[in-house]
Amino acid sequence: MVLRRVVVVQGRLAMADARLEAARRSEHGVRVLSIETLVARLAGGFARPIDDETLRSTLKRVLPETELGELNPIKALPGMIDAAAETLRKAWSAAFDLQSADGGGGRIASVACLERAVVAALPPGILPPGDLTAAAAARIDHASEILGPIDFVELVDLAPCWRPVVVALAERVPVTWISGPRPVPAWVRATAIRVVGRERETPAVEVCSAATPRHEALEALRWARGLMASGRAKPSEIAIAACRTEDYDDVLLALRAEANLDVRFVHGIPSASVREGQAAAALADILVRGLSQDGIRRLSALLRRGPGPFGALPDEWTRILPKDAPLADLAAWERLLAGRDVQQRPDGPALAQDLGAILTLLARGTGAASEAGETLLSGLALRIWRKALLEGAPAVIDLTLSRQRIDDDADAGTSVVWAPASALACAPRRFVRLLGLSSRGWPHVVSEDRLLSDHLVPSCVLDPVPRSVADRGDFDAILSTSAEAVVLSRPRRGGDGRLLGRSPLLRAYPDGRHLGRNRVPEHAVGEVDRLMARPEEFQETAHARAAVGCWKSWASAELTPHDGRIRADHPVVVAILGRTHSARSLRKLLRDPLGFVWRYGLGLEAVDPSQEPLMLDHKAFGTLMHEVLEAAVVTMEAGVGLATADSAAKQAALTEAVAAIGDAWERERPVPPALVWRRTLDEVHDVALAALSHPDVPYGGQTSWVEVPFGGQEPKSNASAIPWDHALPVEIPGTGFRISGYIDRLDLSECRSQARVRDYKTGKPRKPSEILAGGRELQRCLYGYAARVLLGAGVSVDASLHYPREGVCLPLEQPGEALDDLARHLTAAGASLRSGNAHPGPDAEDAYNDLAFALPANAMGLYCSRKRAAVRAALGDAAGIWEAA
Repeated sequence: MVLRRVVVVQGRLAMADARLEAARRSEHGVRVLSIETLVARLAGGFARPIDDETLRSTLKRVLPETELGELNPIKALPGMIDAAAETLRKAWSAAFDLQSADGGGGRIASVACLERAVVAALPPGILPPGDLTAAAAARIDHASEILGPIDFVELVDLAPCWRPVVVALAERVPVTWISGPRPVPAWVRATAIRVVGRERETPAVEVCSAATPRHEALEALRWARGLMASGRAKPSEIAIAACRTEDYDDVLLALRAEANLDVRFVHGIPSASVREGQAAAALADILVRGLSQDGIRRLSALLRRGPGPFGALPDEWTRILPKDAPLADLAAWERLLAGRDVQQRPDGPALAQDLGAILTLLARGTGAASEAGETLLSGLALRIWRKALLEGAPAVIDLTLSRQRIDDDADAGTSVVWAPASALACAPRRFVRLLGLSSRGWPHVVSEDRLLSDHLVPSCVLDPVPRSVADRGDFDAILSTSAEAVVLSRPRRGGDGRLLGRSPLLRAYPDGRHLGRNRVPEHAVGEVDRLMARPEEFQETAHARAAVGCWKSWASAELTPHDGRIRADHPVVVAILGRTHSARSLRKLLRDPLGFVWRYGLGLEAVDPSQEPLMLDHKAFGTLMHEVLEAAVVTMEAGVGLATADSAAKQAALTEAVAAIGDAWERERPVPPALVWRRTLDEVHDVALAALSHPDVPYGGQTSWVEVPFGGQEPKSNASAIPWDHALPVEIPGTGFRISGYIDRLDLSECRSQARVRDYKTGKPRKPSEILAGGRELQRCLYGYAARVLLGAGVSVDASLHYPREGVCLPLEQPGEALDDLARHLTAAGASLRSGNAHPGPDAEDAYNDLAFALPANAMGLYCSRKRAAVRAALGDAAGIWEAA
């Protein structure tokens, strides 16, 4: 016959330990319960204790419709559900009768009204502690058949609401209070409960201090690995605990993966550490902060294999998204989905409809949080979402999700334990390390209840065992139950760098061991920790040798492979010199050979971190102006022609062009906020009007084009036929360099004997004497030459730089001589690079160098100036362009 017996423990860790121990002893009929479950079992009738999720969901349902008196103004605020749940829990646990309490005025009456509404709305069978206790007391005579002997194991105390049932049980069944070395509560000794105690353990206590909480966590895992490596302890005999686990969770989670150690997070792991939690967090980010391309891409990647709407979209649907467009509102998405690129796809209309429905739902924001979660999420992600909506308001669901936890898969019976101190106090381990013993970390600071402050209900009544007292009790319990060793650790500074004092719990202990951040540990956590602790071993790795060599080379005035010295005729260099070049790439070759190789040989580019710039930079502004000019000139050439258009026609064409190009930019590119964007478009209109209104002498029968392609570039539009074959190659004579690009504006006479080539500039005008400007200004020379080649030798070409803001036009006076000079410098630069001299030039020192991130820090002030003389000597004739006028 199997005898029934109940073991009552506190916490999930203690429950897992008790069940494992019973299984190892082959004990049948043993049930390991919490005190709440025990009372519910005795109450019978499918009675269940009220759990946190049920309480919060009930509060969420009853708060809006319950009259709460003076609490009415705050009942809809974020945090009210959490505060109300905490107050009701305290009152129920302390057996404080809110319904009969007096002297508190309207506040107590409001909370009592809320309690009545909650109890009335609870699902059938779920009872608050007071009602559960009363139901159990009515069936106390059946305790021997239902429960049998009861052992309360390793408990610090019981809440007052459960004590009457336990006292009554002791009169009918054998009840044993196995306290171990802990103090026995006074109410237990005054009953028929048998008390079984034992002597306090006397572990070896060590005190130490670490630099920061992160350093503390690292030292804790080093200590755990050391115990296991030495054979002194099994993983299940080691525990790490803290009063505030949230300060260490993220660090320990990362270190657990790095160390490849089984560490059980008793209180759960952050939900964002799993894919489903990340999907919920991605959805919350969109609802709280609004639509964005990155947000939709991230959410789609996390949900594309699920059963929801994202899973029904085509596998590669994100290819329709423009690379640089932020798509920050629903209107931008609708313009994109209605565009020709999407609608002309075979699956375009269906994709636009399905994706549009998703975006419309997401654009409603946090007001549609529940519907969005139910529609888009499934499985664990949906459970995480529902729980977050119960724990907090939709407006702060991203913050709620950041605090949410899910069960850890690691087994506490075979793993190192990471737990709150309250859990470890009820589940002893042989080796324990306590973290966070600082003045701010342990014990907690006593605080009043958020709804029933101390002047309404004394804290000693509502919370007989406040958090600070419980923390001290947990500390003492851990010290008295740990058999072998206890390490007391504290951080010297917080995560924010603030200096921290010692916990008052450490007053009886010396300062202990000072652990330096860069000390050599006896046992490393993982490979990275080992290499950091053993510099002589790290120095032998290929990465370390390369890093040290690079650092020494940068500090030397001589040129080395780390400064761009490569072997002659390197295949990458040969390939990029043989490509078709633009004026921009040739400038890079002339003024920064190293940057030329990085960009065109290695494909290195800077990424703009700004999704929505506050204003356009000069490059983006110039691109916008060129597109507006192209659209306006195409419109005028289709009508009266640019040369004969009056001011009204130019105004109308520009207004239409600005509207169309502005709309396209909003759909495809990141643009500034609305007010700044409108001001930018107005400025583009004014600058473009100045460009088109320059007092040029019109040619006879003049025709004008803008963004004219040459050298193999494709036309940007099919609005009008260009005056030459754009596929023909254009080669700079004597150099072997082929060039291509787009001429900003080309005016051509009807007889094709005169041509005007304009390159528009939005920056500061150059001096008239500057022809090549040290290699910075090549467009005027190159574009004029390309026009002469493609139009024929009999054409007179006027190539100029035009600065519309200032009304300045700078023609190229001697194009042949300028081209010869440029060809000579390009030949020298190509030969120098082919011989292996890919060194930084003057453009590497430019404050706007977009590849500065790949250079040493403060390269303009130190590195470039240190290498300047050696670079000039190595480049020889190739450096002559830098002084050219």
